[in-house]
Amino acid sequence: MIKNKIKILRDKFTKFKIDGYIVPKNDEYFSEYAKNDRLKNISNFSGSAGIAVILKKKNYLFVDGRYTIQAVQQSGKNFNIIEIHKRLPHTIIKNLNLGYDPSVFTSKSLKNYFSNNNLIPVNNNLIDQIFKFKEKTTKPFYSLKKNIVGESHNSKILKIVNYIKLNKSDYLFVSAPENVAWLLNIRGYDNPNSPIPNARLIIDKNKRLFLIAKKNNTKKIINEKKIDKNNVIDIKDLPDLINKLKGKKFITDDKSCSIFYENIIKSKFKIIDKEDPIYKLKSIKNLYEINHMIEAHKKDGLALTKFIYWIKNINKKTITEIEAQNKLERFRKLNKDYLFPSFNTIAGTGSNGAIVHYRATNKTTKKINKKDILLVDSGGQYKYGTTDVTRTICFSNQTQSIKNAYTNVLKGHIAVALTNLNKDNTGKKIDTRARKFLKKEGLDYAHGTGHGVGFFLNVHEGPQSISKYNTIKIKEGMILSNEPGYYKKNHFGIRIENLVYVKKLKNKLFFNNLTFAPIEKDLINYKLLNKIEKDYLFRYHLNIYSKYSTSLSAKERRWLANLI
Repeated sequence: MIKNKIKILRDKFTKFKIDGYIVPKNDEYFSEYAKNDRLKNISNFSGSAGIAVILKKKNYLFVDGRYTIQAVQQSGKNFNIIEIHKRLPHTIIKNLNLGYDPSVFTSKSLKNYFSNNNLIPVNNNLIDQIFKFKEKTTKPFYSLKKNIVGESHNSKILKIVNYIKLNKSDYLFVSAPENVAWLLNIRGYDNPNSPIPNARLIIDKNKRLFLIAKKNNTKKIINEKKIDKNNVIDIKDLPDLINKLKGKKFITDDKSCSIFYENIIKSKFKIIDKEDPIYKLKSIKNLYEINHMIEAHKKDGLALTKFIYWIKNINKKTITEIEAQNKLERFRKLNKDYLFPSFNTIAGTGSNGAIVHYRATNKTTKKINKKDILLVDSGGQYKYGTTDVTRTICFSNQTQSIKNAYTNVLKGHIAVALTNLNKDNTGKKIDTRARKFLKKEGLDYAHGTGHGVGFFLNVHEGPQSISKYNTIKIKEGMILSNEPGYYKKNHFGIRIENLVYVKKLKNKLFFNNLTFAPIEKDLINYKLLNKIEKDYLFRYHLNIYSKYSTSLSAKERRWLANLI
């Protein structure tokens, strides 16, 4: 099937005078979870990040360390799999004419990956030309009430206008749809796993707004006076709008402004490459957002607690990974404010757990072997918050090496949770704390220790993160994940993930847990824990019991009490 698709694509090369074609994971909105997954369509690779290069005789799939195993399994028959942190495409593919869609690349990303190649824009995406994606009717955008978001859209717009003036510009192009959502306090139905509306925005220094979106989706927010109906622009009319606008300078963000939009804007204006200020503004949650996130996690934690009890005590002899993830989904659905998953649930037993972003399908799902450990990474979108949590679950006594690995992951997790943020105030410094216990044993993991999380938006949000490379200062109000792990190829995976928020008390910054769900204690080698770590676990499980005991059955309550 994939071979046939590749052949059809290659037949297009002669017409466009190209030697190959580049297919990134992202769509034209740079969505984390796009409806139209072109990369999966042409390669069968379902991971959340990657770039394919299809040549006349060879095919390459470039992925990061999280996905090397998965990529080999899903695409290894038709593609050479290359880990992107070891070799970039331009070190392998030289002196070739490569076609690309300018709407799915920024100038920065294209130069980074393909600097030594002749790059030829192909304005109509070749994957779309071959395989017609069904255009689904979407519902109109809708507004969040002020008692949910805590700040009016007018107040936010004023901050952006001041930023435009400060940088002596005339306009800001908000190219990231999640930033448009935050600024206007709107959400939508355009993307799976996130309530992000597919829209872009132009703001001028006089507070005028021009929204680039499908007009049918804007009816509600026009009625609410968030945008003038005459200022809703279809993408095809953007060049005419740019022509009519007065002024000289436009601020664009090189992380999310595609070459397509960049070319339209720079046809008349001088471009100022600066980070969209909304990224930093929305990374710091106000008290309304924090309190609603606390509530969302309380509801989510109860669902996960019930699930963990169920799967550890189920009488049924065998269940599959898919059955497990569906059961977890049903527990979440018991809450009326739950909407949908914040990402595709990862439920990997045994060797599947070693695939960092594994997703069970009807073809790959395995029966959960009680002799193995099970890794479950899941999250939900609630009407007032986004969750993301991972637990490693065991059903039988495990080897000392597995227990030691799990305990060292747990020690790293606790070390992050107890970080003195006045001292270690960057993701880079905190990441070191998470890995140090594993590294003493010669072990490590290929992903970051934590990512930012949006407020009822992206489950992965920047610029804040906990990683080897992130030097952004951690500030009050930021929300991040805390998720060290360890993965033994073809054997098992371990990860412990909570979401935390940054709290300030008496001029001291520290992490506060948002996530409250039982941490597997049957995998702990208590000889490796010190008193501080043991006290942390005691307080953590005591807190869970106090939150949920009245909502649990007698059996669930007794089980939970035994964890304290």
